[in-house]
Amino acid sequence: MKVLIIGGVAAGTKVAAKLKREDRSCEVTMLTKSRDISYAGCGLPYYVGKVIPERGQLIVNTPDSFAGLTGVTVQTETEVTRVNPGDKTVEAKDLKTGKYSTYSYDKLVIATGADAIRPRIEGIDLENVFLMRTPDDAVALRDAVEAGKIRRAVVVGGGFIGLEIAENLDVQGVRVTLVDMADQILPGFEKGLAEYAANHMIENGIMIFTNTPLEAITGEGKVAGVRAGGRNFKTDAVVLSVGVRPNTAFLADSGIELMPNRTIRTNEYLETNIKDIYAVGDCAMVTNILTRAPSWSPMGSTANIAGRIAATNIAGAREKRGYRGVLGTAVVKLPGLNAARTGLTEADAAEAGYSPVSVVTVVDDKAHYYPDASIFIVKMVADRNTRKLLGLQVLGKGAVDKMADIAVTAMTLGATLDDVANLDLSYAPPFSTAIHPFAHTVNILLNKIDGAFETITPAAYANGEAKDYKVIDASTMPSIPGAPYLDLVKVEGEVPGYAKDEKLLLVCTRGKRAYMLQNRLKYYGYTNTLVLEGGTTVNEIEL
Repeated sequence: MKVLIIGGVAAGTKVAAKLKREDRSCEVTMLTKSRDISYAGCGLPYYVGKVIPERGQLIVNTPDSFAGLTGVTVQTETEVTRVNPGDKTVEAKDLKTGKYSTYSYDKLVIATGADAIRPRIEGIDLENVFLMRTPDDAVALRDAVEAGKIRRAVVVGGGFIGLEIAENLDVQGVRVTLVDMADQILPGFEKGLAEYAANHMIENGIMIFTNTPLEAITGEGKVAGVRAGGRNFKTDAVVLSVGVRPNTAFLADSGIELMPNRTIRTNEYLETNIKDIYAVGDCAMVTNILTRAPSWSPMGSTANIAGRIAATNIAGAREKRGYRGVLGTAVVKLPGLNAARTGLTEADAAEAGYSPVSVVTVVDDKAHYYPDASIFIVKMVADRNTRKLLGLQVLGKGAVDKMADIAVTAMTLGATLDDVANLDLSYAPPFSTAIHPFAHTVNILLNKIDGAFETITPAAYANGEAKDYKVIDASTMPSIPGAPYLDLVKVEGEVPGYAKDEKLLLVCTRGKRAYMLQNRLKYYGYTNTLVLEGGTTVNEIEL
């Protein structure tokens, strides 16, 4: 069987290597436009920050080493310009010689990935305008920093790569400003959590401007400034991280079905609408596990998983395998803070037909007495009717990825909150709390669903939905200037000065002590209390 793979990096090389392991007799040829066939794209920001010292560490395999390890024929600097499904051929141009050739196949895999978006604006071609998609991009940026050419930089885009670049430039002593046309950084996060992260970055010296679209890059020959959102920023460099665009233009007139965003439509077996043609990686659409709707997941993890499954199906060595899909899982390292998310936001869940309910908690990330213990700020989303877990977002200095991965496992298996409330999760003081922070949040959300915990969310509070409530400081010690204070341990009956039906908003540092006060007040007949989720850790209190 002759298998032709267009593209390398994560998806293409995974298909090729797995296919040769499944069936050594397959004649596998890989055609790739670039010189590097397999590199760690997700590691590029960390090369800029010198966490990864050498460029060679970003290269997973050279063409020669990959061919030797797998038996795959590798042709680099070869650009496929046309796919002809009717006669099972592709046309390609040798970028070194300009010569065109035709390649035949029995099975074709399209793994052409995506390229960084390069906006069409004034100044885009000035010196010191950088993208961040290939090792050469990272090398160029780091070289310029090391040469002393960059003291100030504007990063455009508040997604995960943009944030990682901002952090790593900051580590290198560059003064960083990040601008984003969206109303928040960290797409897919609750706005309040995104604002918390932005404020944290500002406190660490990285300026953040949202609702600030890039308008122009200015300078004579090289970058001197940026105009964005009506503001002018002086800068020595611009790093563009405004998203990626799938490399599928060459498929015009091929008959291969594309989605509105130009990704390739595939089924659960990674097959396109044309027999014997598969698509994997950043150029292809997959499926969301929870909604079953098409989902674009331009992630190295998705590319590797899909590539492995596609290869198994092409080889036919086992029963056909389907790819269950993705959850939008992502994790990012910020200065002194980590952030992770997976699953649906409340808005996504409502649009998908669920009845979403959420809670924001502030919980210990490990035993509070252990050195370096800190907190997790968690938002958990579930379906009120079925109690099915739908999503999780978490910020903290600790292992936010572990929190997200537990949620991924639960959602992939269709678990309810009750299913995961009492899991036998690992515990020792350096790693966790006796009731794991994930389980702790589950319990709090269950209490909310069952009516034992009556709250207002940070989003609702910011929207003014508690304006008729009197703020009560429920902290261990008075900490909200101007607010009356109630000491939990001294509430042993009716509280003088407060009617049983008075609207009381109970606020403490995290929410836990306010919940305990609410529980006690309920016992003594107070019927109209709410706890502010996340307390003063997440919210700015207005009296």
